[in-house]
Amino acid sequence: MSDMSSKGFHSVHPASPQDLAGGSGVPQVDNALEPIGIIQEIAGSSSSIALDLTRLQECSEDADPSVALAGQVGSQIKIRVGRGWLLASVRTQKQDTRSPGGITAHIDFLGEGDEERLTGRIHGFRRGVTCYPIPGALVYPATTNDLRQIYASDGRSTIQVGTVFPTRDIRAGIYIDAFLGKHFALLGSTGTGKSTSAALILHRICEAAPQGHIVMVDPHGEYAAAFKTTGMVFDVSNLAMPYWLMNFEEHCEAMLTSTGEQRQEDADILARCVLQARMKNRLAEQMGRITVDSPIPYVLSDLTTILQNEAGKLDKATTSAPYVRIKNKIDELRNDPRYQFMFSGMLVTDTMADFIGRIFRLPADGKPISIIDVSGVPSEITSTVVAVLARLVFDHAIWSRDEKQRPILLVCEEAHRYVPNEKNSDGSSVGRILSRIAKEGRKYGVALGLITQRPSDLAEGVLSQCGTIISMRLNNDRDQAFVRGAMPEGSRGFLDSIPALRNREAIMCGEGVSIPMRVTFDDLEEMKRPASADPSITELWRQTGGEEASVQRTVMRWRAQGR
Repeated sequence: MSDMSSKGFHSVHPASPQDLAGGSGVPQVDNALEPIGIIQEIAGSSSSIALDLTRLQECSEDADPSVALAGQVGSQIKIRVGRGWLLASVRTQKQDTRSPGGITAHIDFLGEGDEERLTGRIHGFRRGVTCYPIPGALVYPATTNDLRQIYASDGRSTIQVGTVFPTRDIRAGIYIDAFLGKHFALLGSTGTGKSTSAALILHRICEAAPQGHIVMVDPHGEYAAAFKTTGMVFDVSNLAMPYWLMNFEEHCEAMLTSTGEQRQEDADILARCVLQARMKNRLAEQMGRITVDSPIPYVLSDLTTILQNEAGKLDKATTSAPYVRIKNKIDELRNDPRYQFMFSGMLVTDTMADFIGRIFRLPADGKPISIIDVSGVPSEITSTVVAVLARLVFDHAIWSRDEKQRPILLVCEEAHRYVPNEKNSDGSSVGRILSRIAKEGRKYGVALGLITQRPSDLAEGVLSQCGTIISMRLNNDRDQAFVRGAMPEGSRGFLDSIPALRNREAIMCGEGVSIPMRVTFDDLEEMKRPASADPSITELWRQTGGEEASVQRTVMRWRAQGR
């Protein structure tokens, strides 16, 4: 037994006759009922406690895994306050000879609950603290039964994605409305199981809402395999994105090659000519007044003809070079087979409603997710394609306010590519529209999901707009510091464990969960996993035969720029 009583630790649970072992008079300790420390200092959300080393060693042998970890970094402890319990997580630990018990730890308060009279367990748990403990209050281990009450759903719609660490059977639930309504971010270094975890969460959402509307930007073509039966997959072969859906800013990104002062001159010319091309459509006549941003169909050959005509009107003091530059670029886009998914030579018809219905899954028909595989899109236009998709999601939400609201979830894998920080920004429109969705999207029913392995490369402020953060292992110090700044203060106790997380483990905190938690994600069925597994190099190198034919097929695809 420990020497707690001699140092000011007092148990409030006297030993019963059943606790005495064989009449020897030596009580058998129920670790859940015996204190492990006392409060030393109270300071708002973070306070310090004194832990008894001997009691922690006794708890470490307990059959209850939650009690066995009592007092360790990332574990939960409880403190009696009046007739209830206050729950806290341990953030730091250090040896302190001046401390009663020999260990000083800092804790973060998570919330409070009432005490069941018969069992002493926590029930009616709620976030926040209304009544703080006083120095000298006793600290107890939080048991698995306590945690079961704390992590239990409060009746809101949830999806279950894993098991709460360190328990074996408490399910980790995510509140769907809060998770999506205030955006989320999934972070993790390469190889931690990030893609599989993203697929797991999206599968659970699709199962809960088979008539939902989810658009996922997939830059590596990983997720087609995971959602081939529960979603629609679009790539360069069937995306058929009309070029005239681009607004003026996106037109400039796709069709202008100049820089500096020349670019502004070219942009002015392009604006005039695109507006003239749009006005040739009968829709423009019906609409009356339109702008260069209006999504009115026009024919590319009309645009090049207008450019030629405008160049012919020039006086000798003005050069025709800008017109030639723009026309040459448009001809290049029309003739390059890699751009046919967007700049096809077919006659232009008004397919906007059909395109939006297909991509946004309106109606979903039991396949609520669209996977937009942009791995085959030329790199110089990928950002523009993603910008068009993201802007269409946002604009559709704005202009459908008079209709029955149908929220749309936009998920971006490799998000740091599209919303980079100022240091890595190239000024592209995709960063601006995604930043705007992060700030304003929830007002219009647009949910944003950001998945990235480099959170420190994200635009400043975007991560802080995410109400729920799911962080898997992060190996980079800059990334860890960035996430630490974005996480709520009550979650700081979990952050120190981020570098030590195992694969398929994560820290979840924010609006989408009851309290911050460490979670082991469920195994996902083979057919539902993305094609993101690392290949076995030695195994592949052992395989021989067929190399010549494989090289020939590869060369043919390479030359055709097809896949």
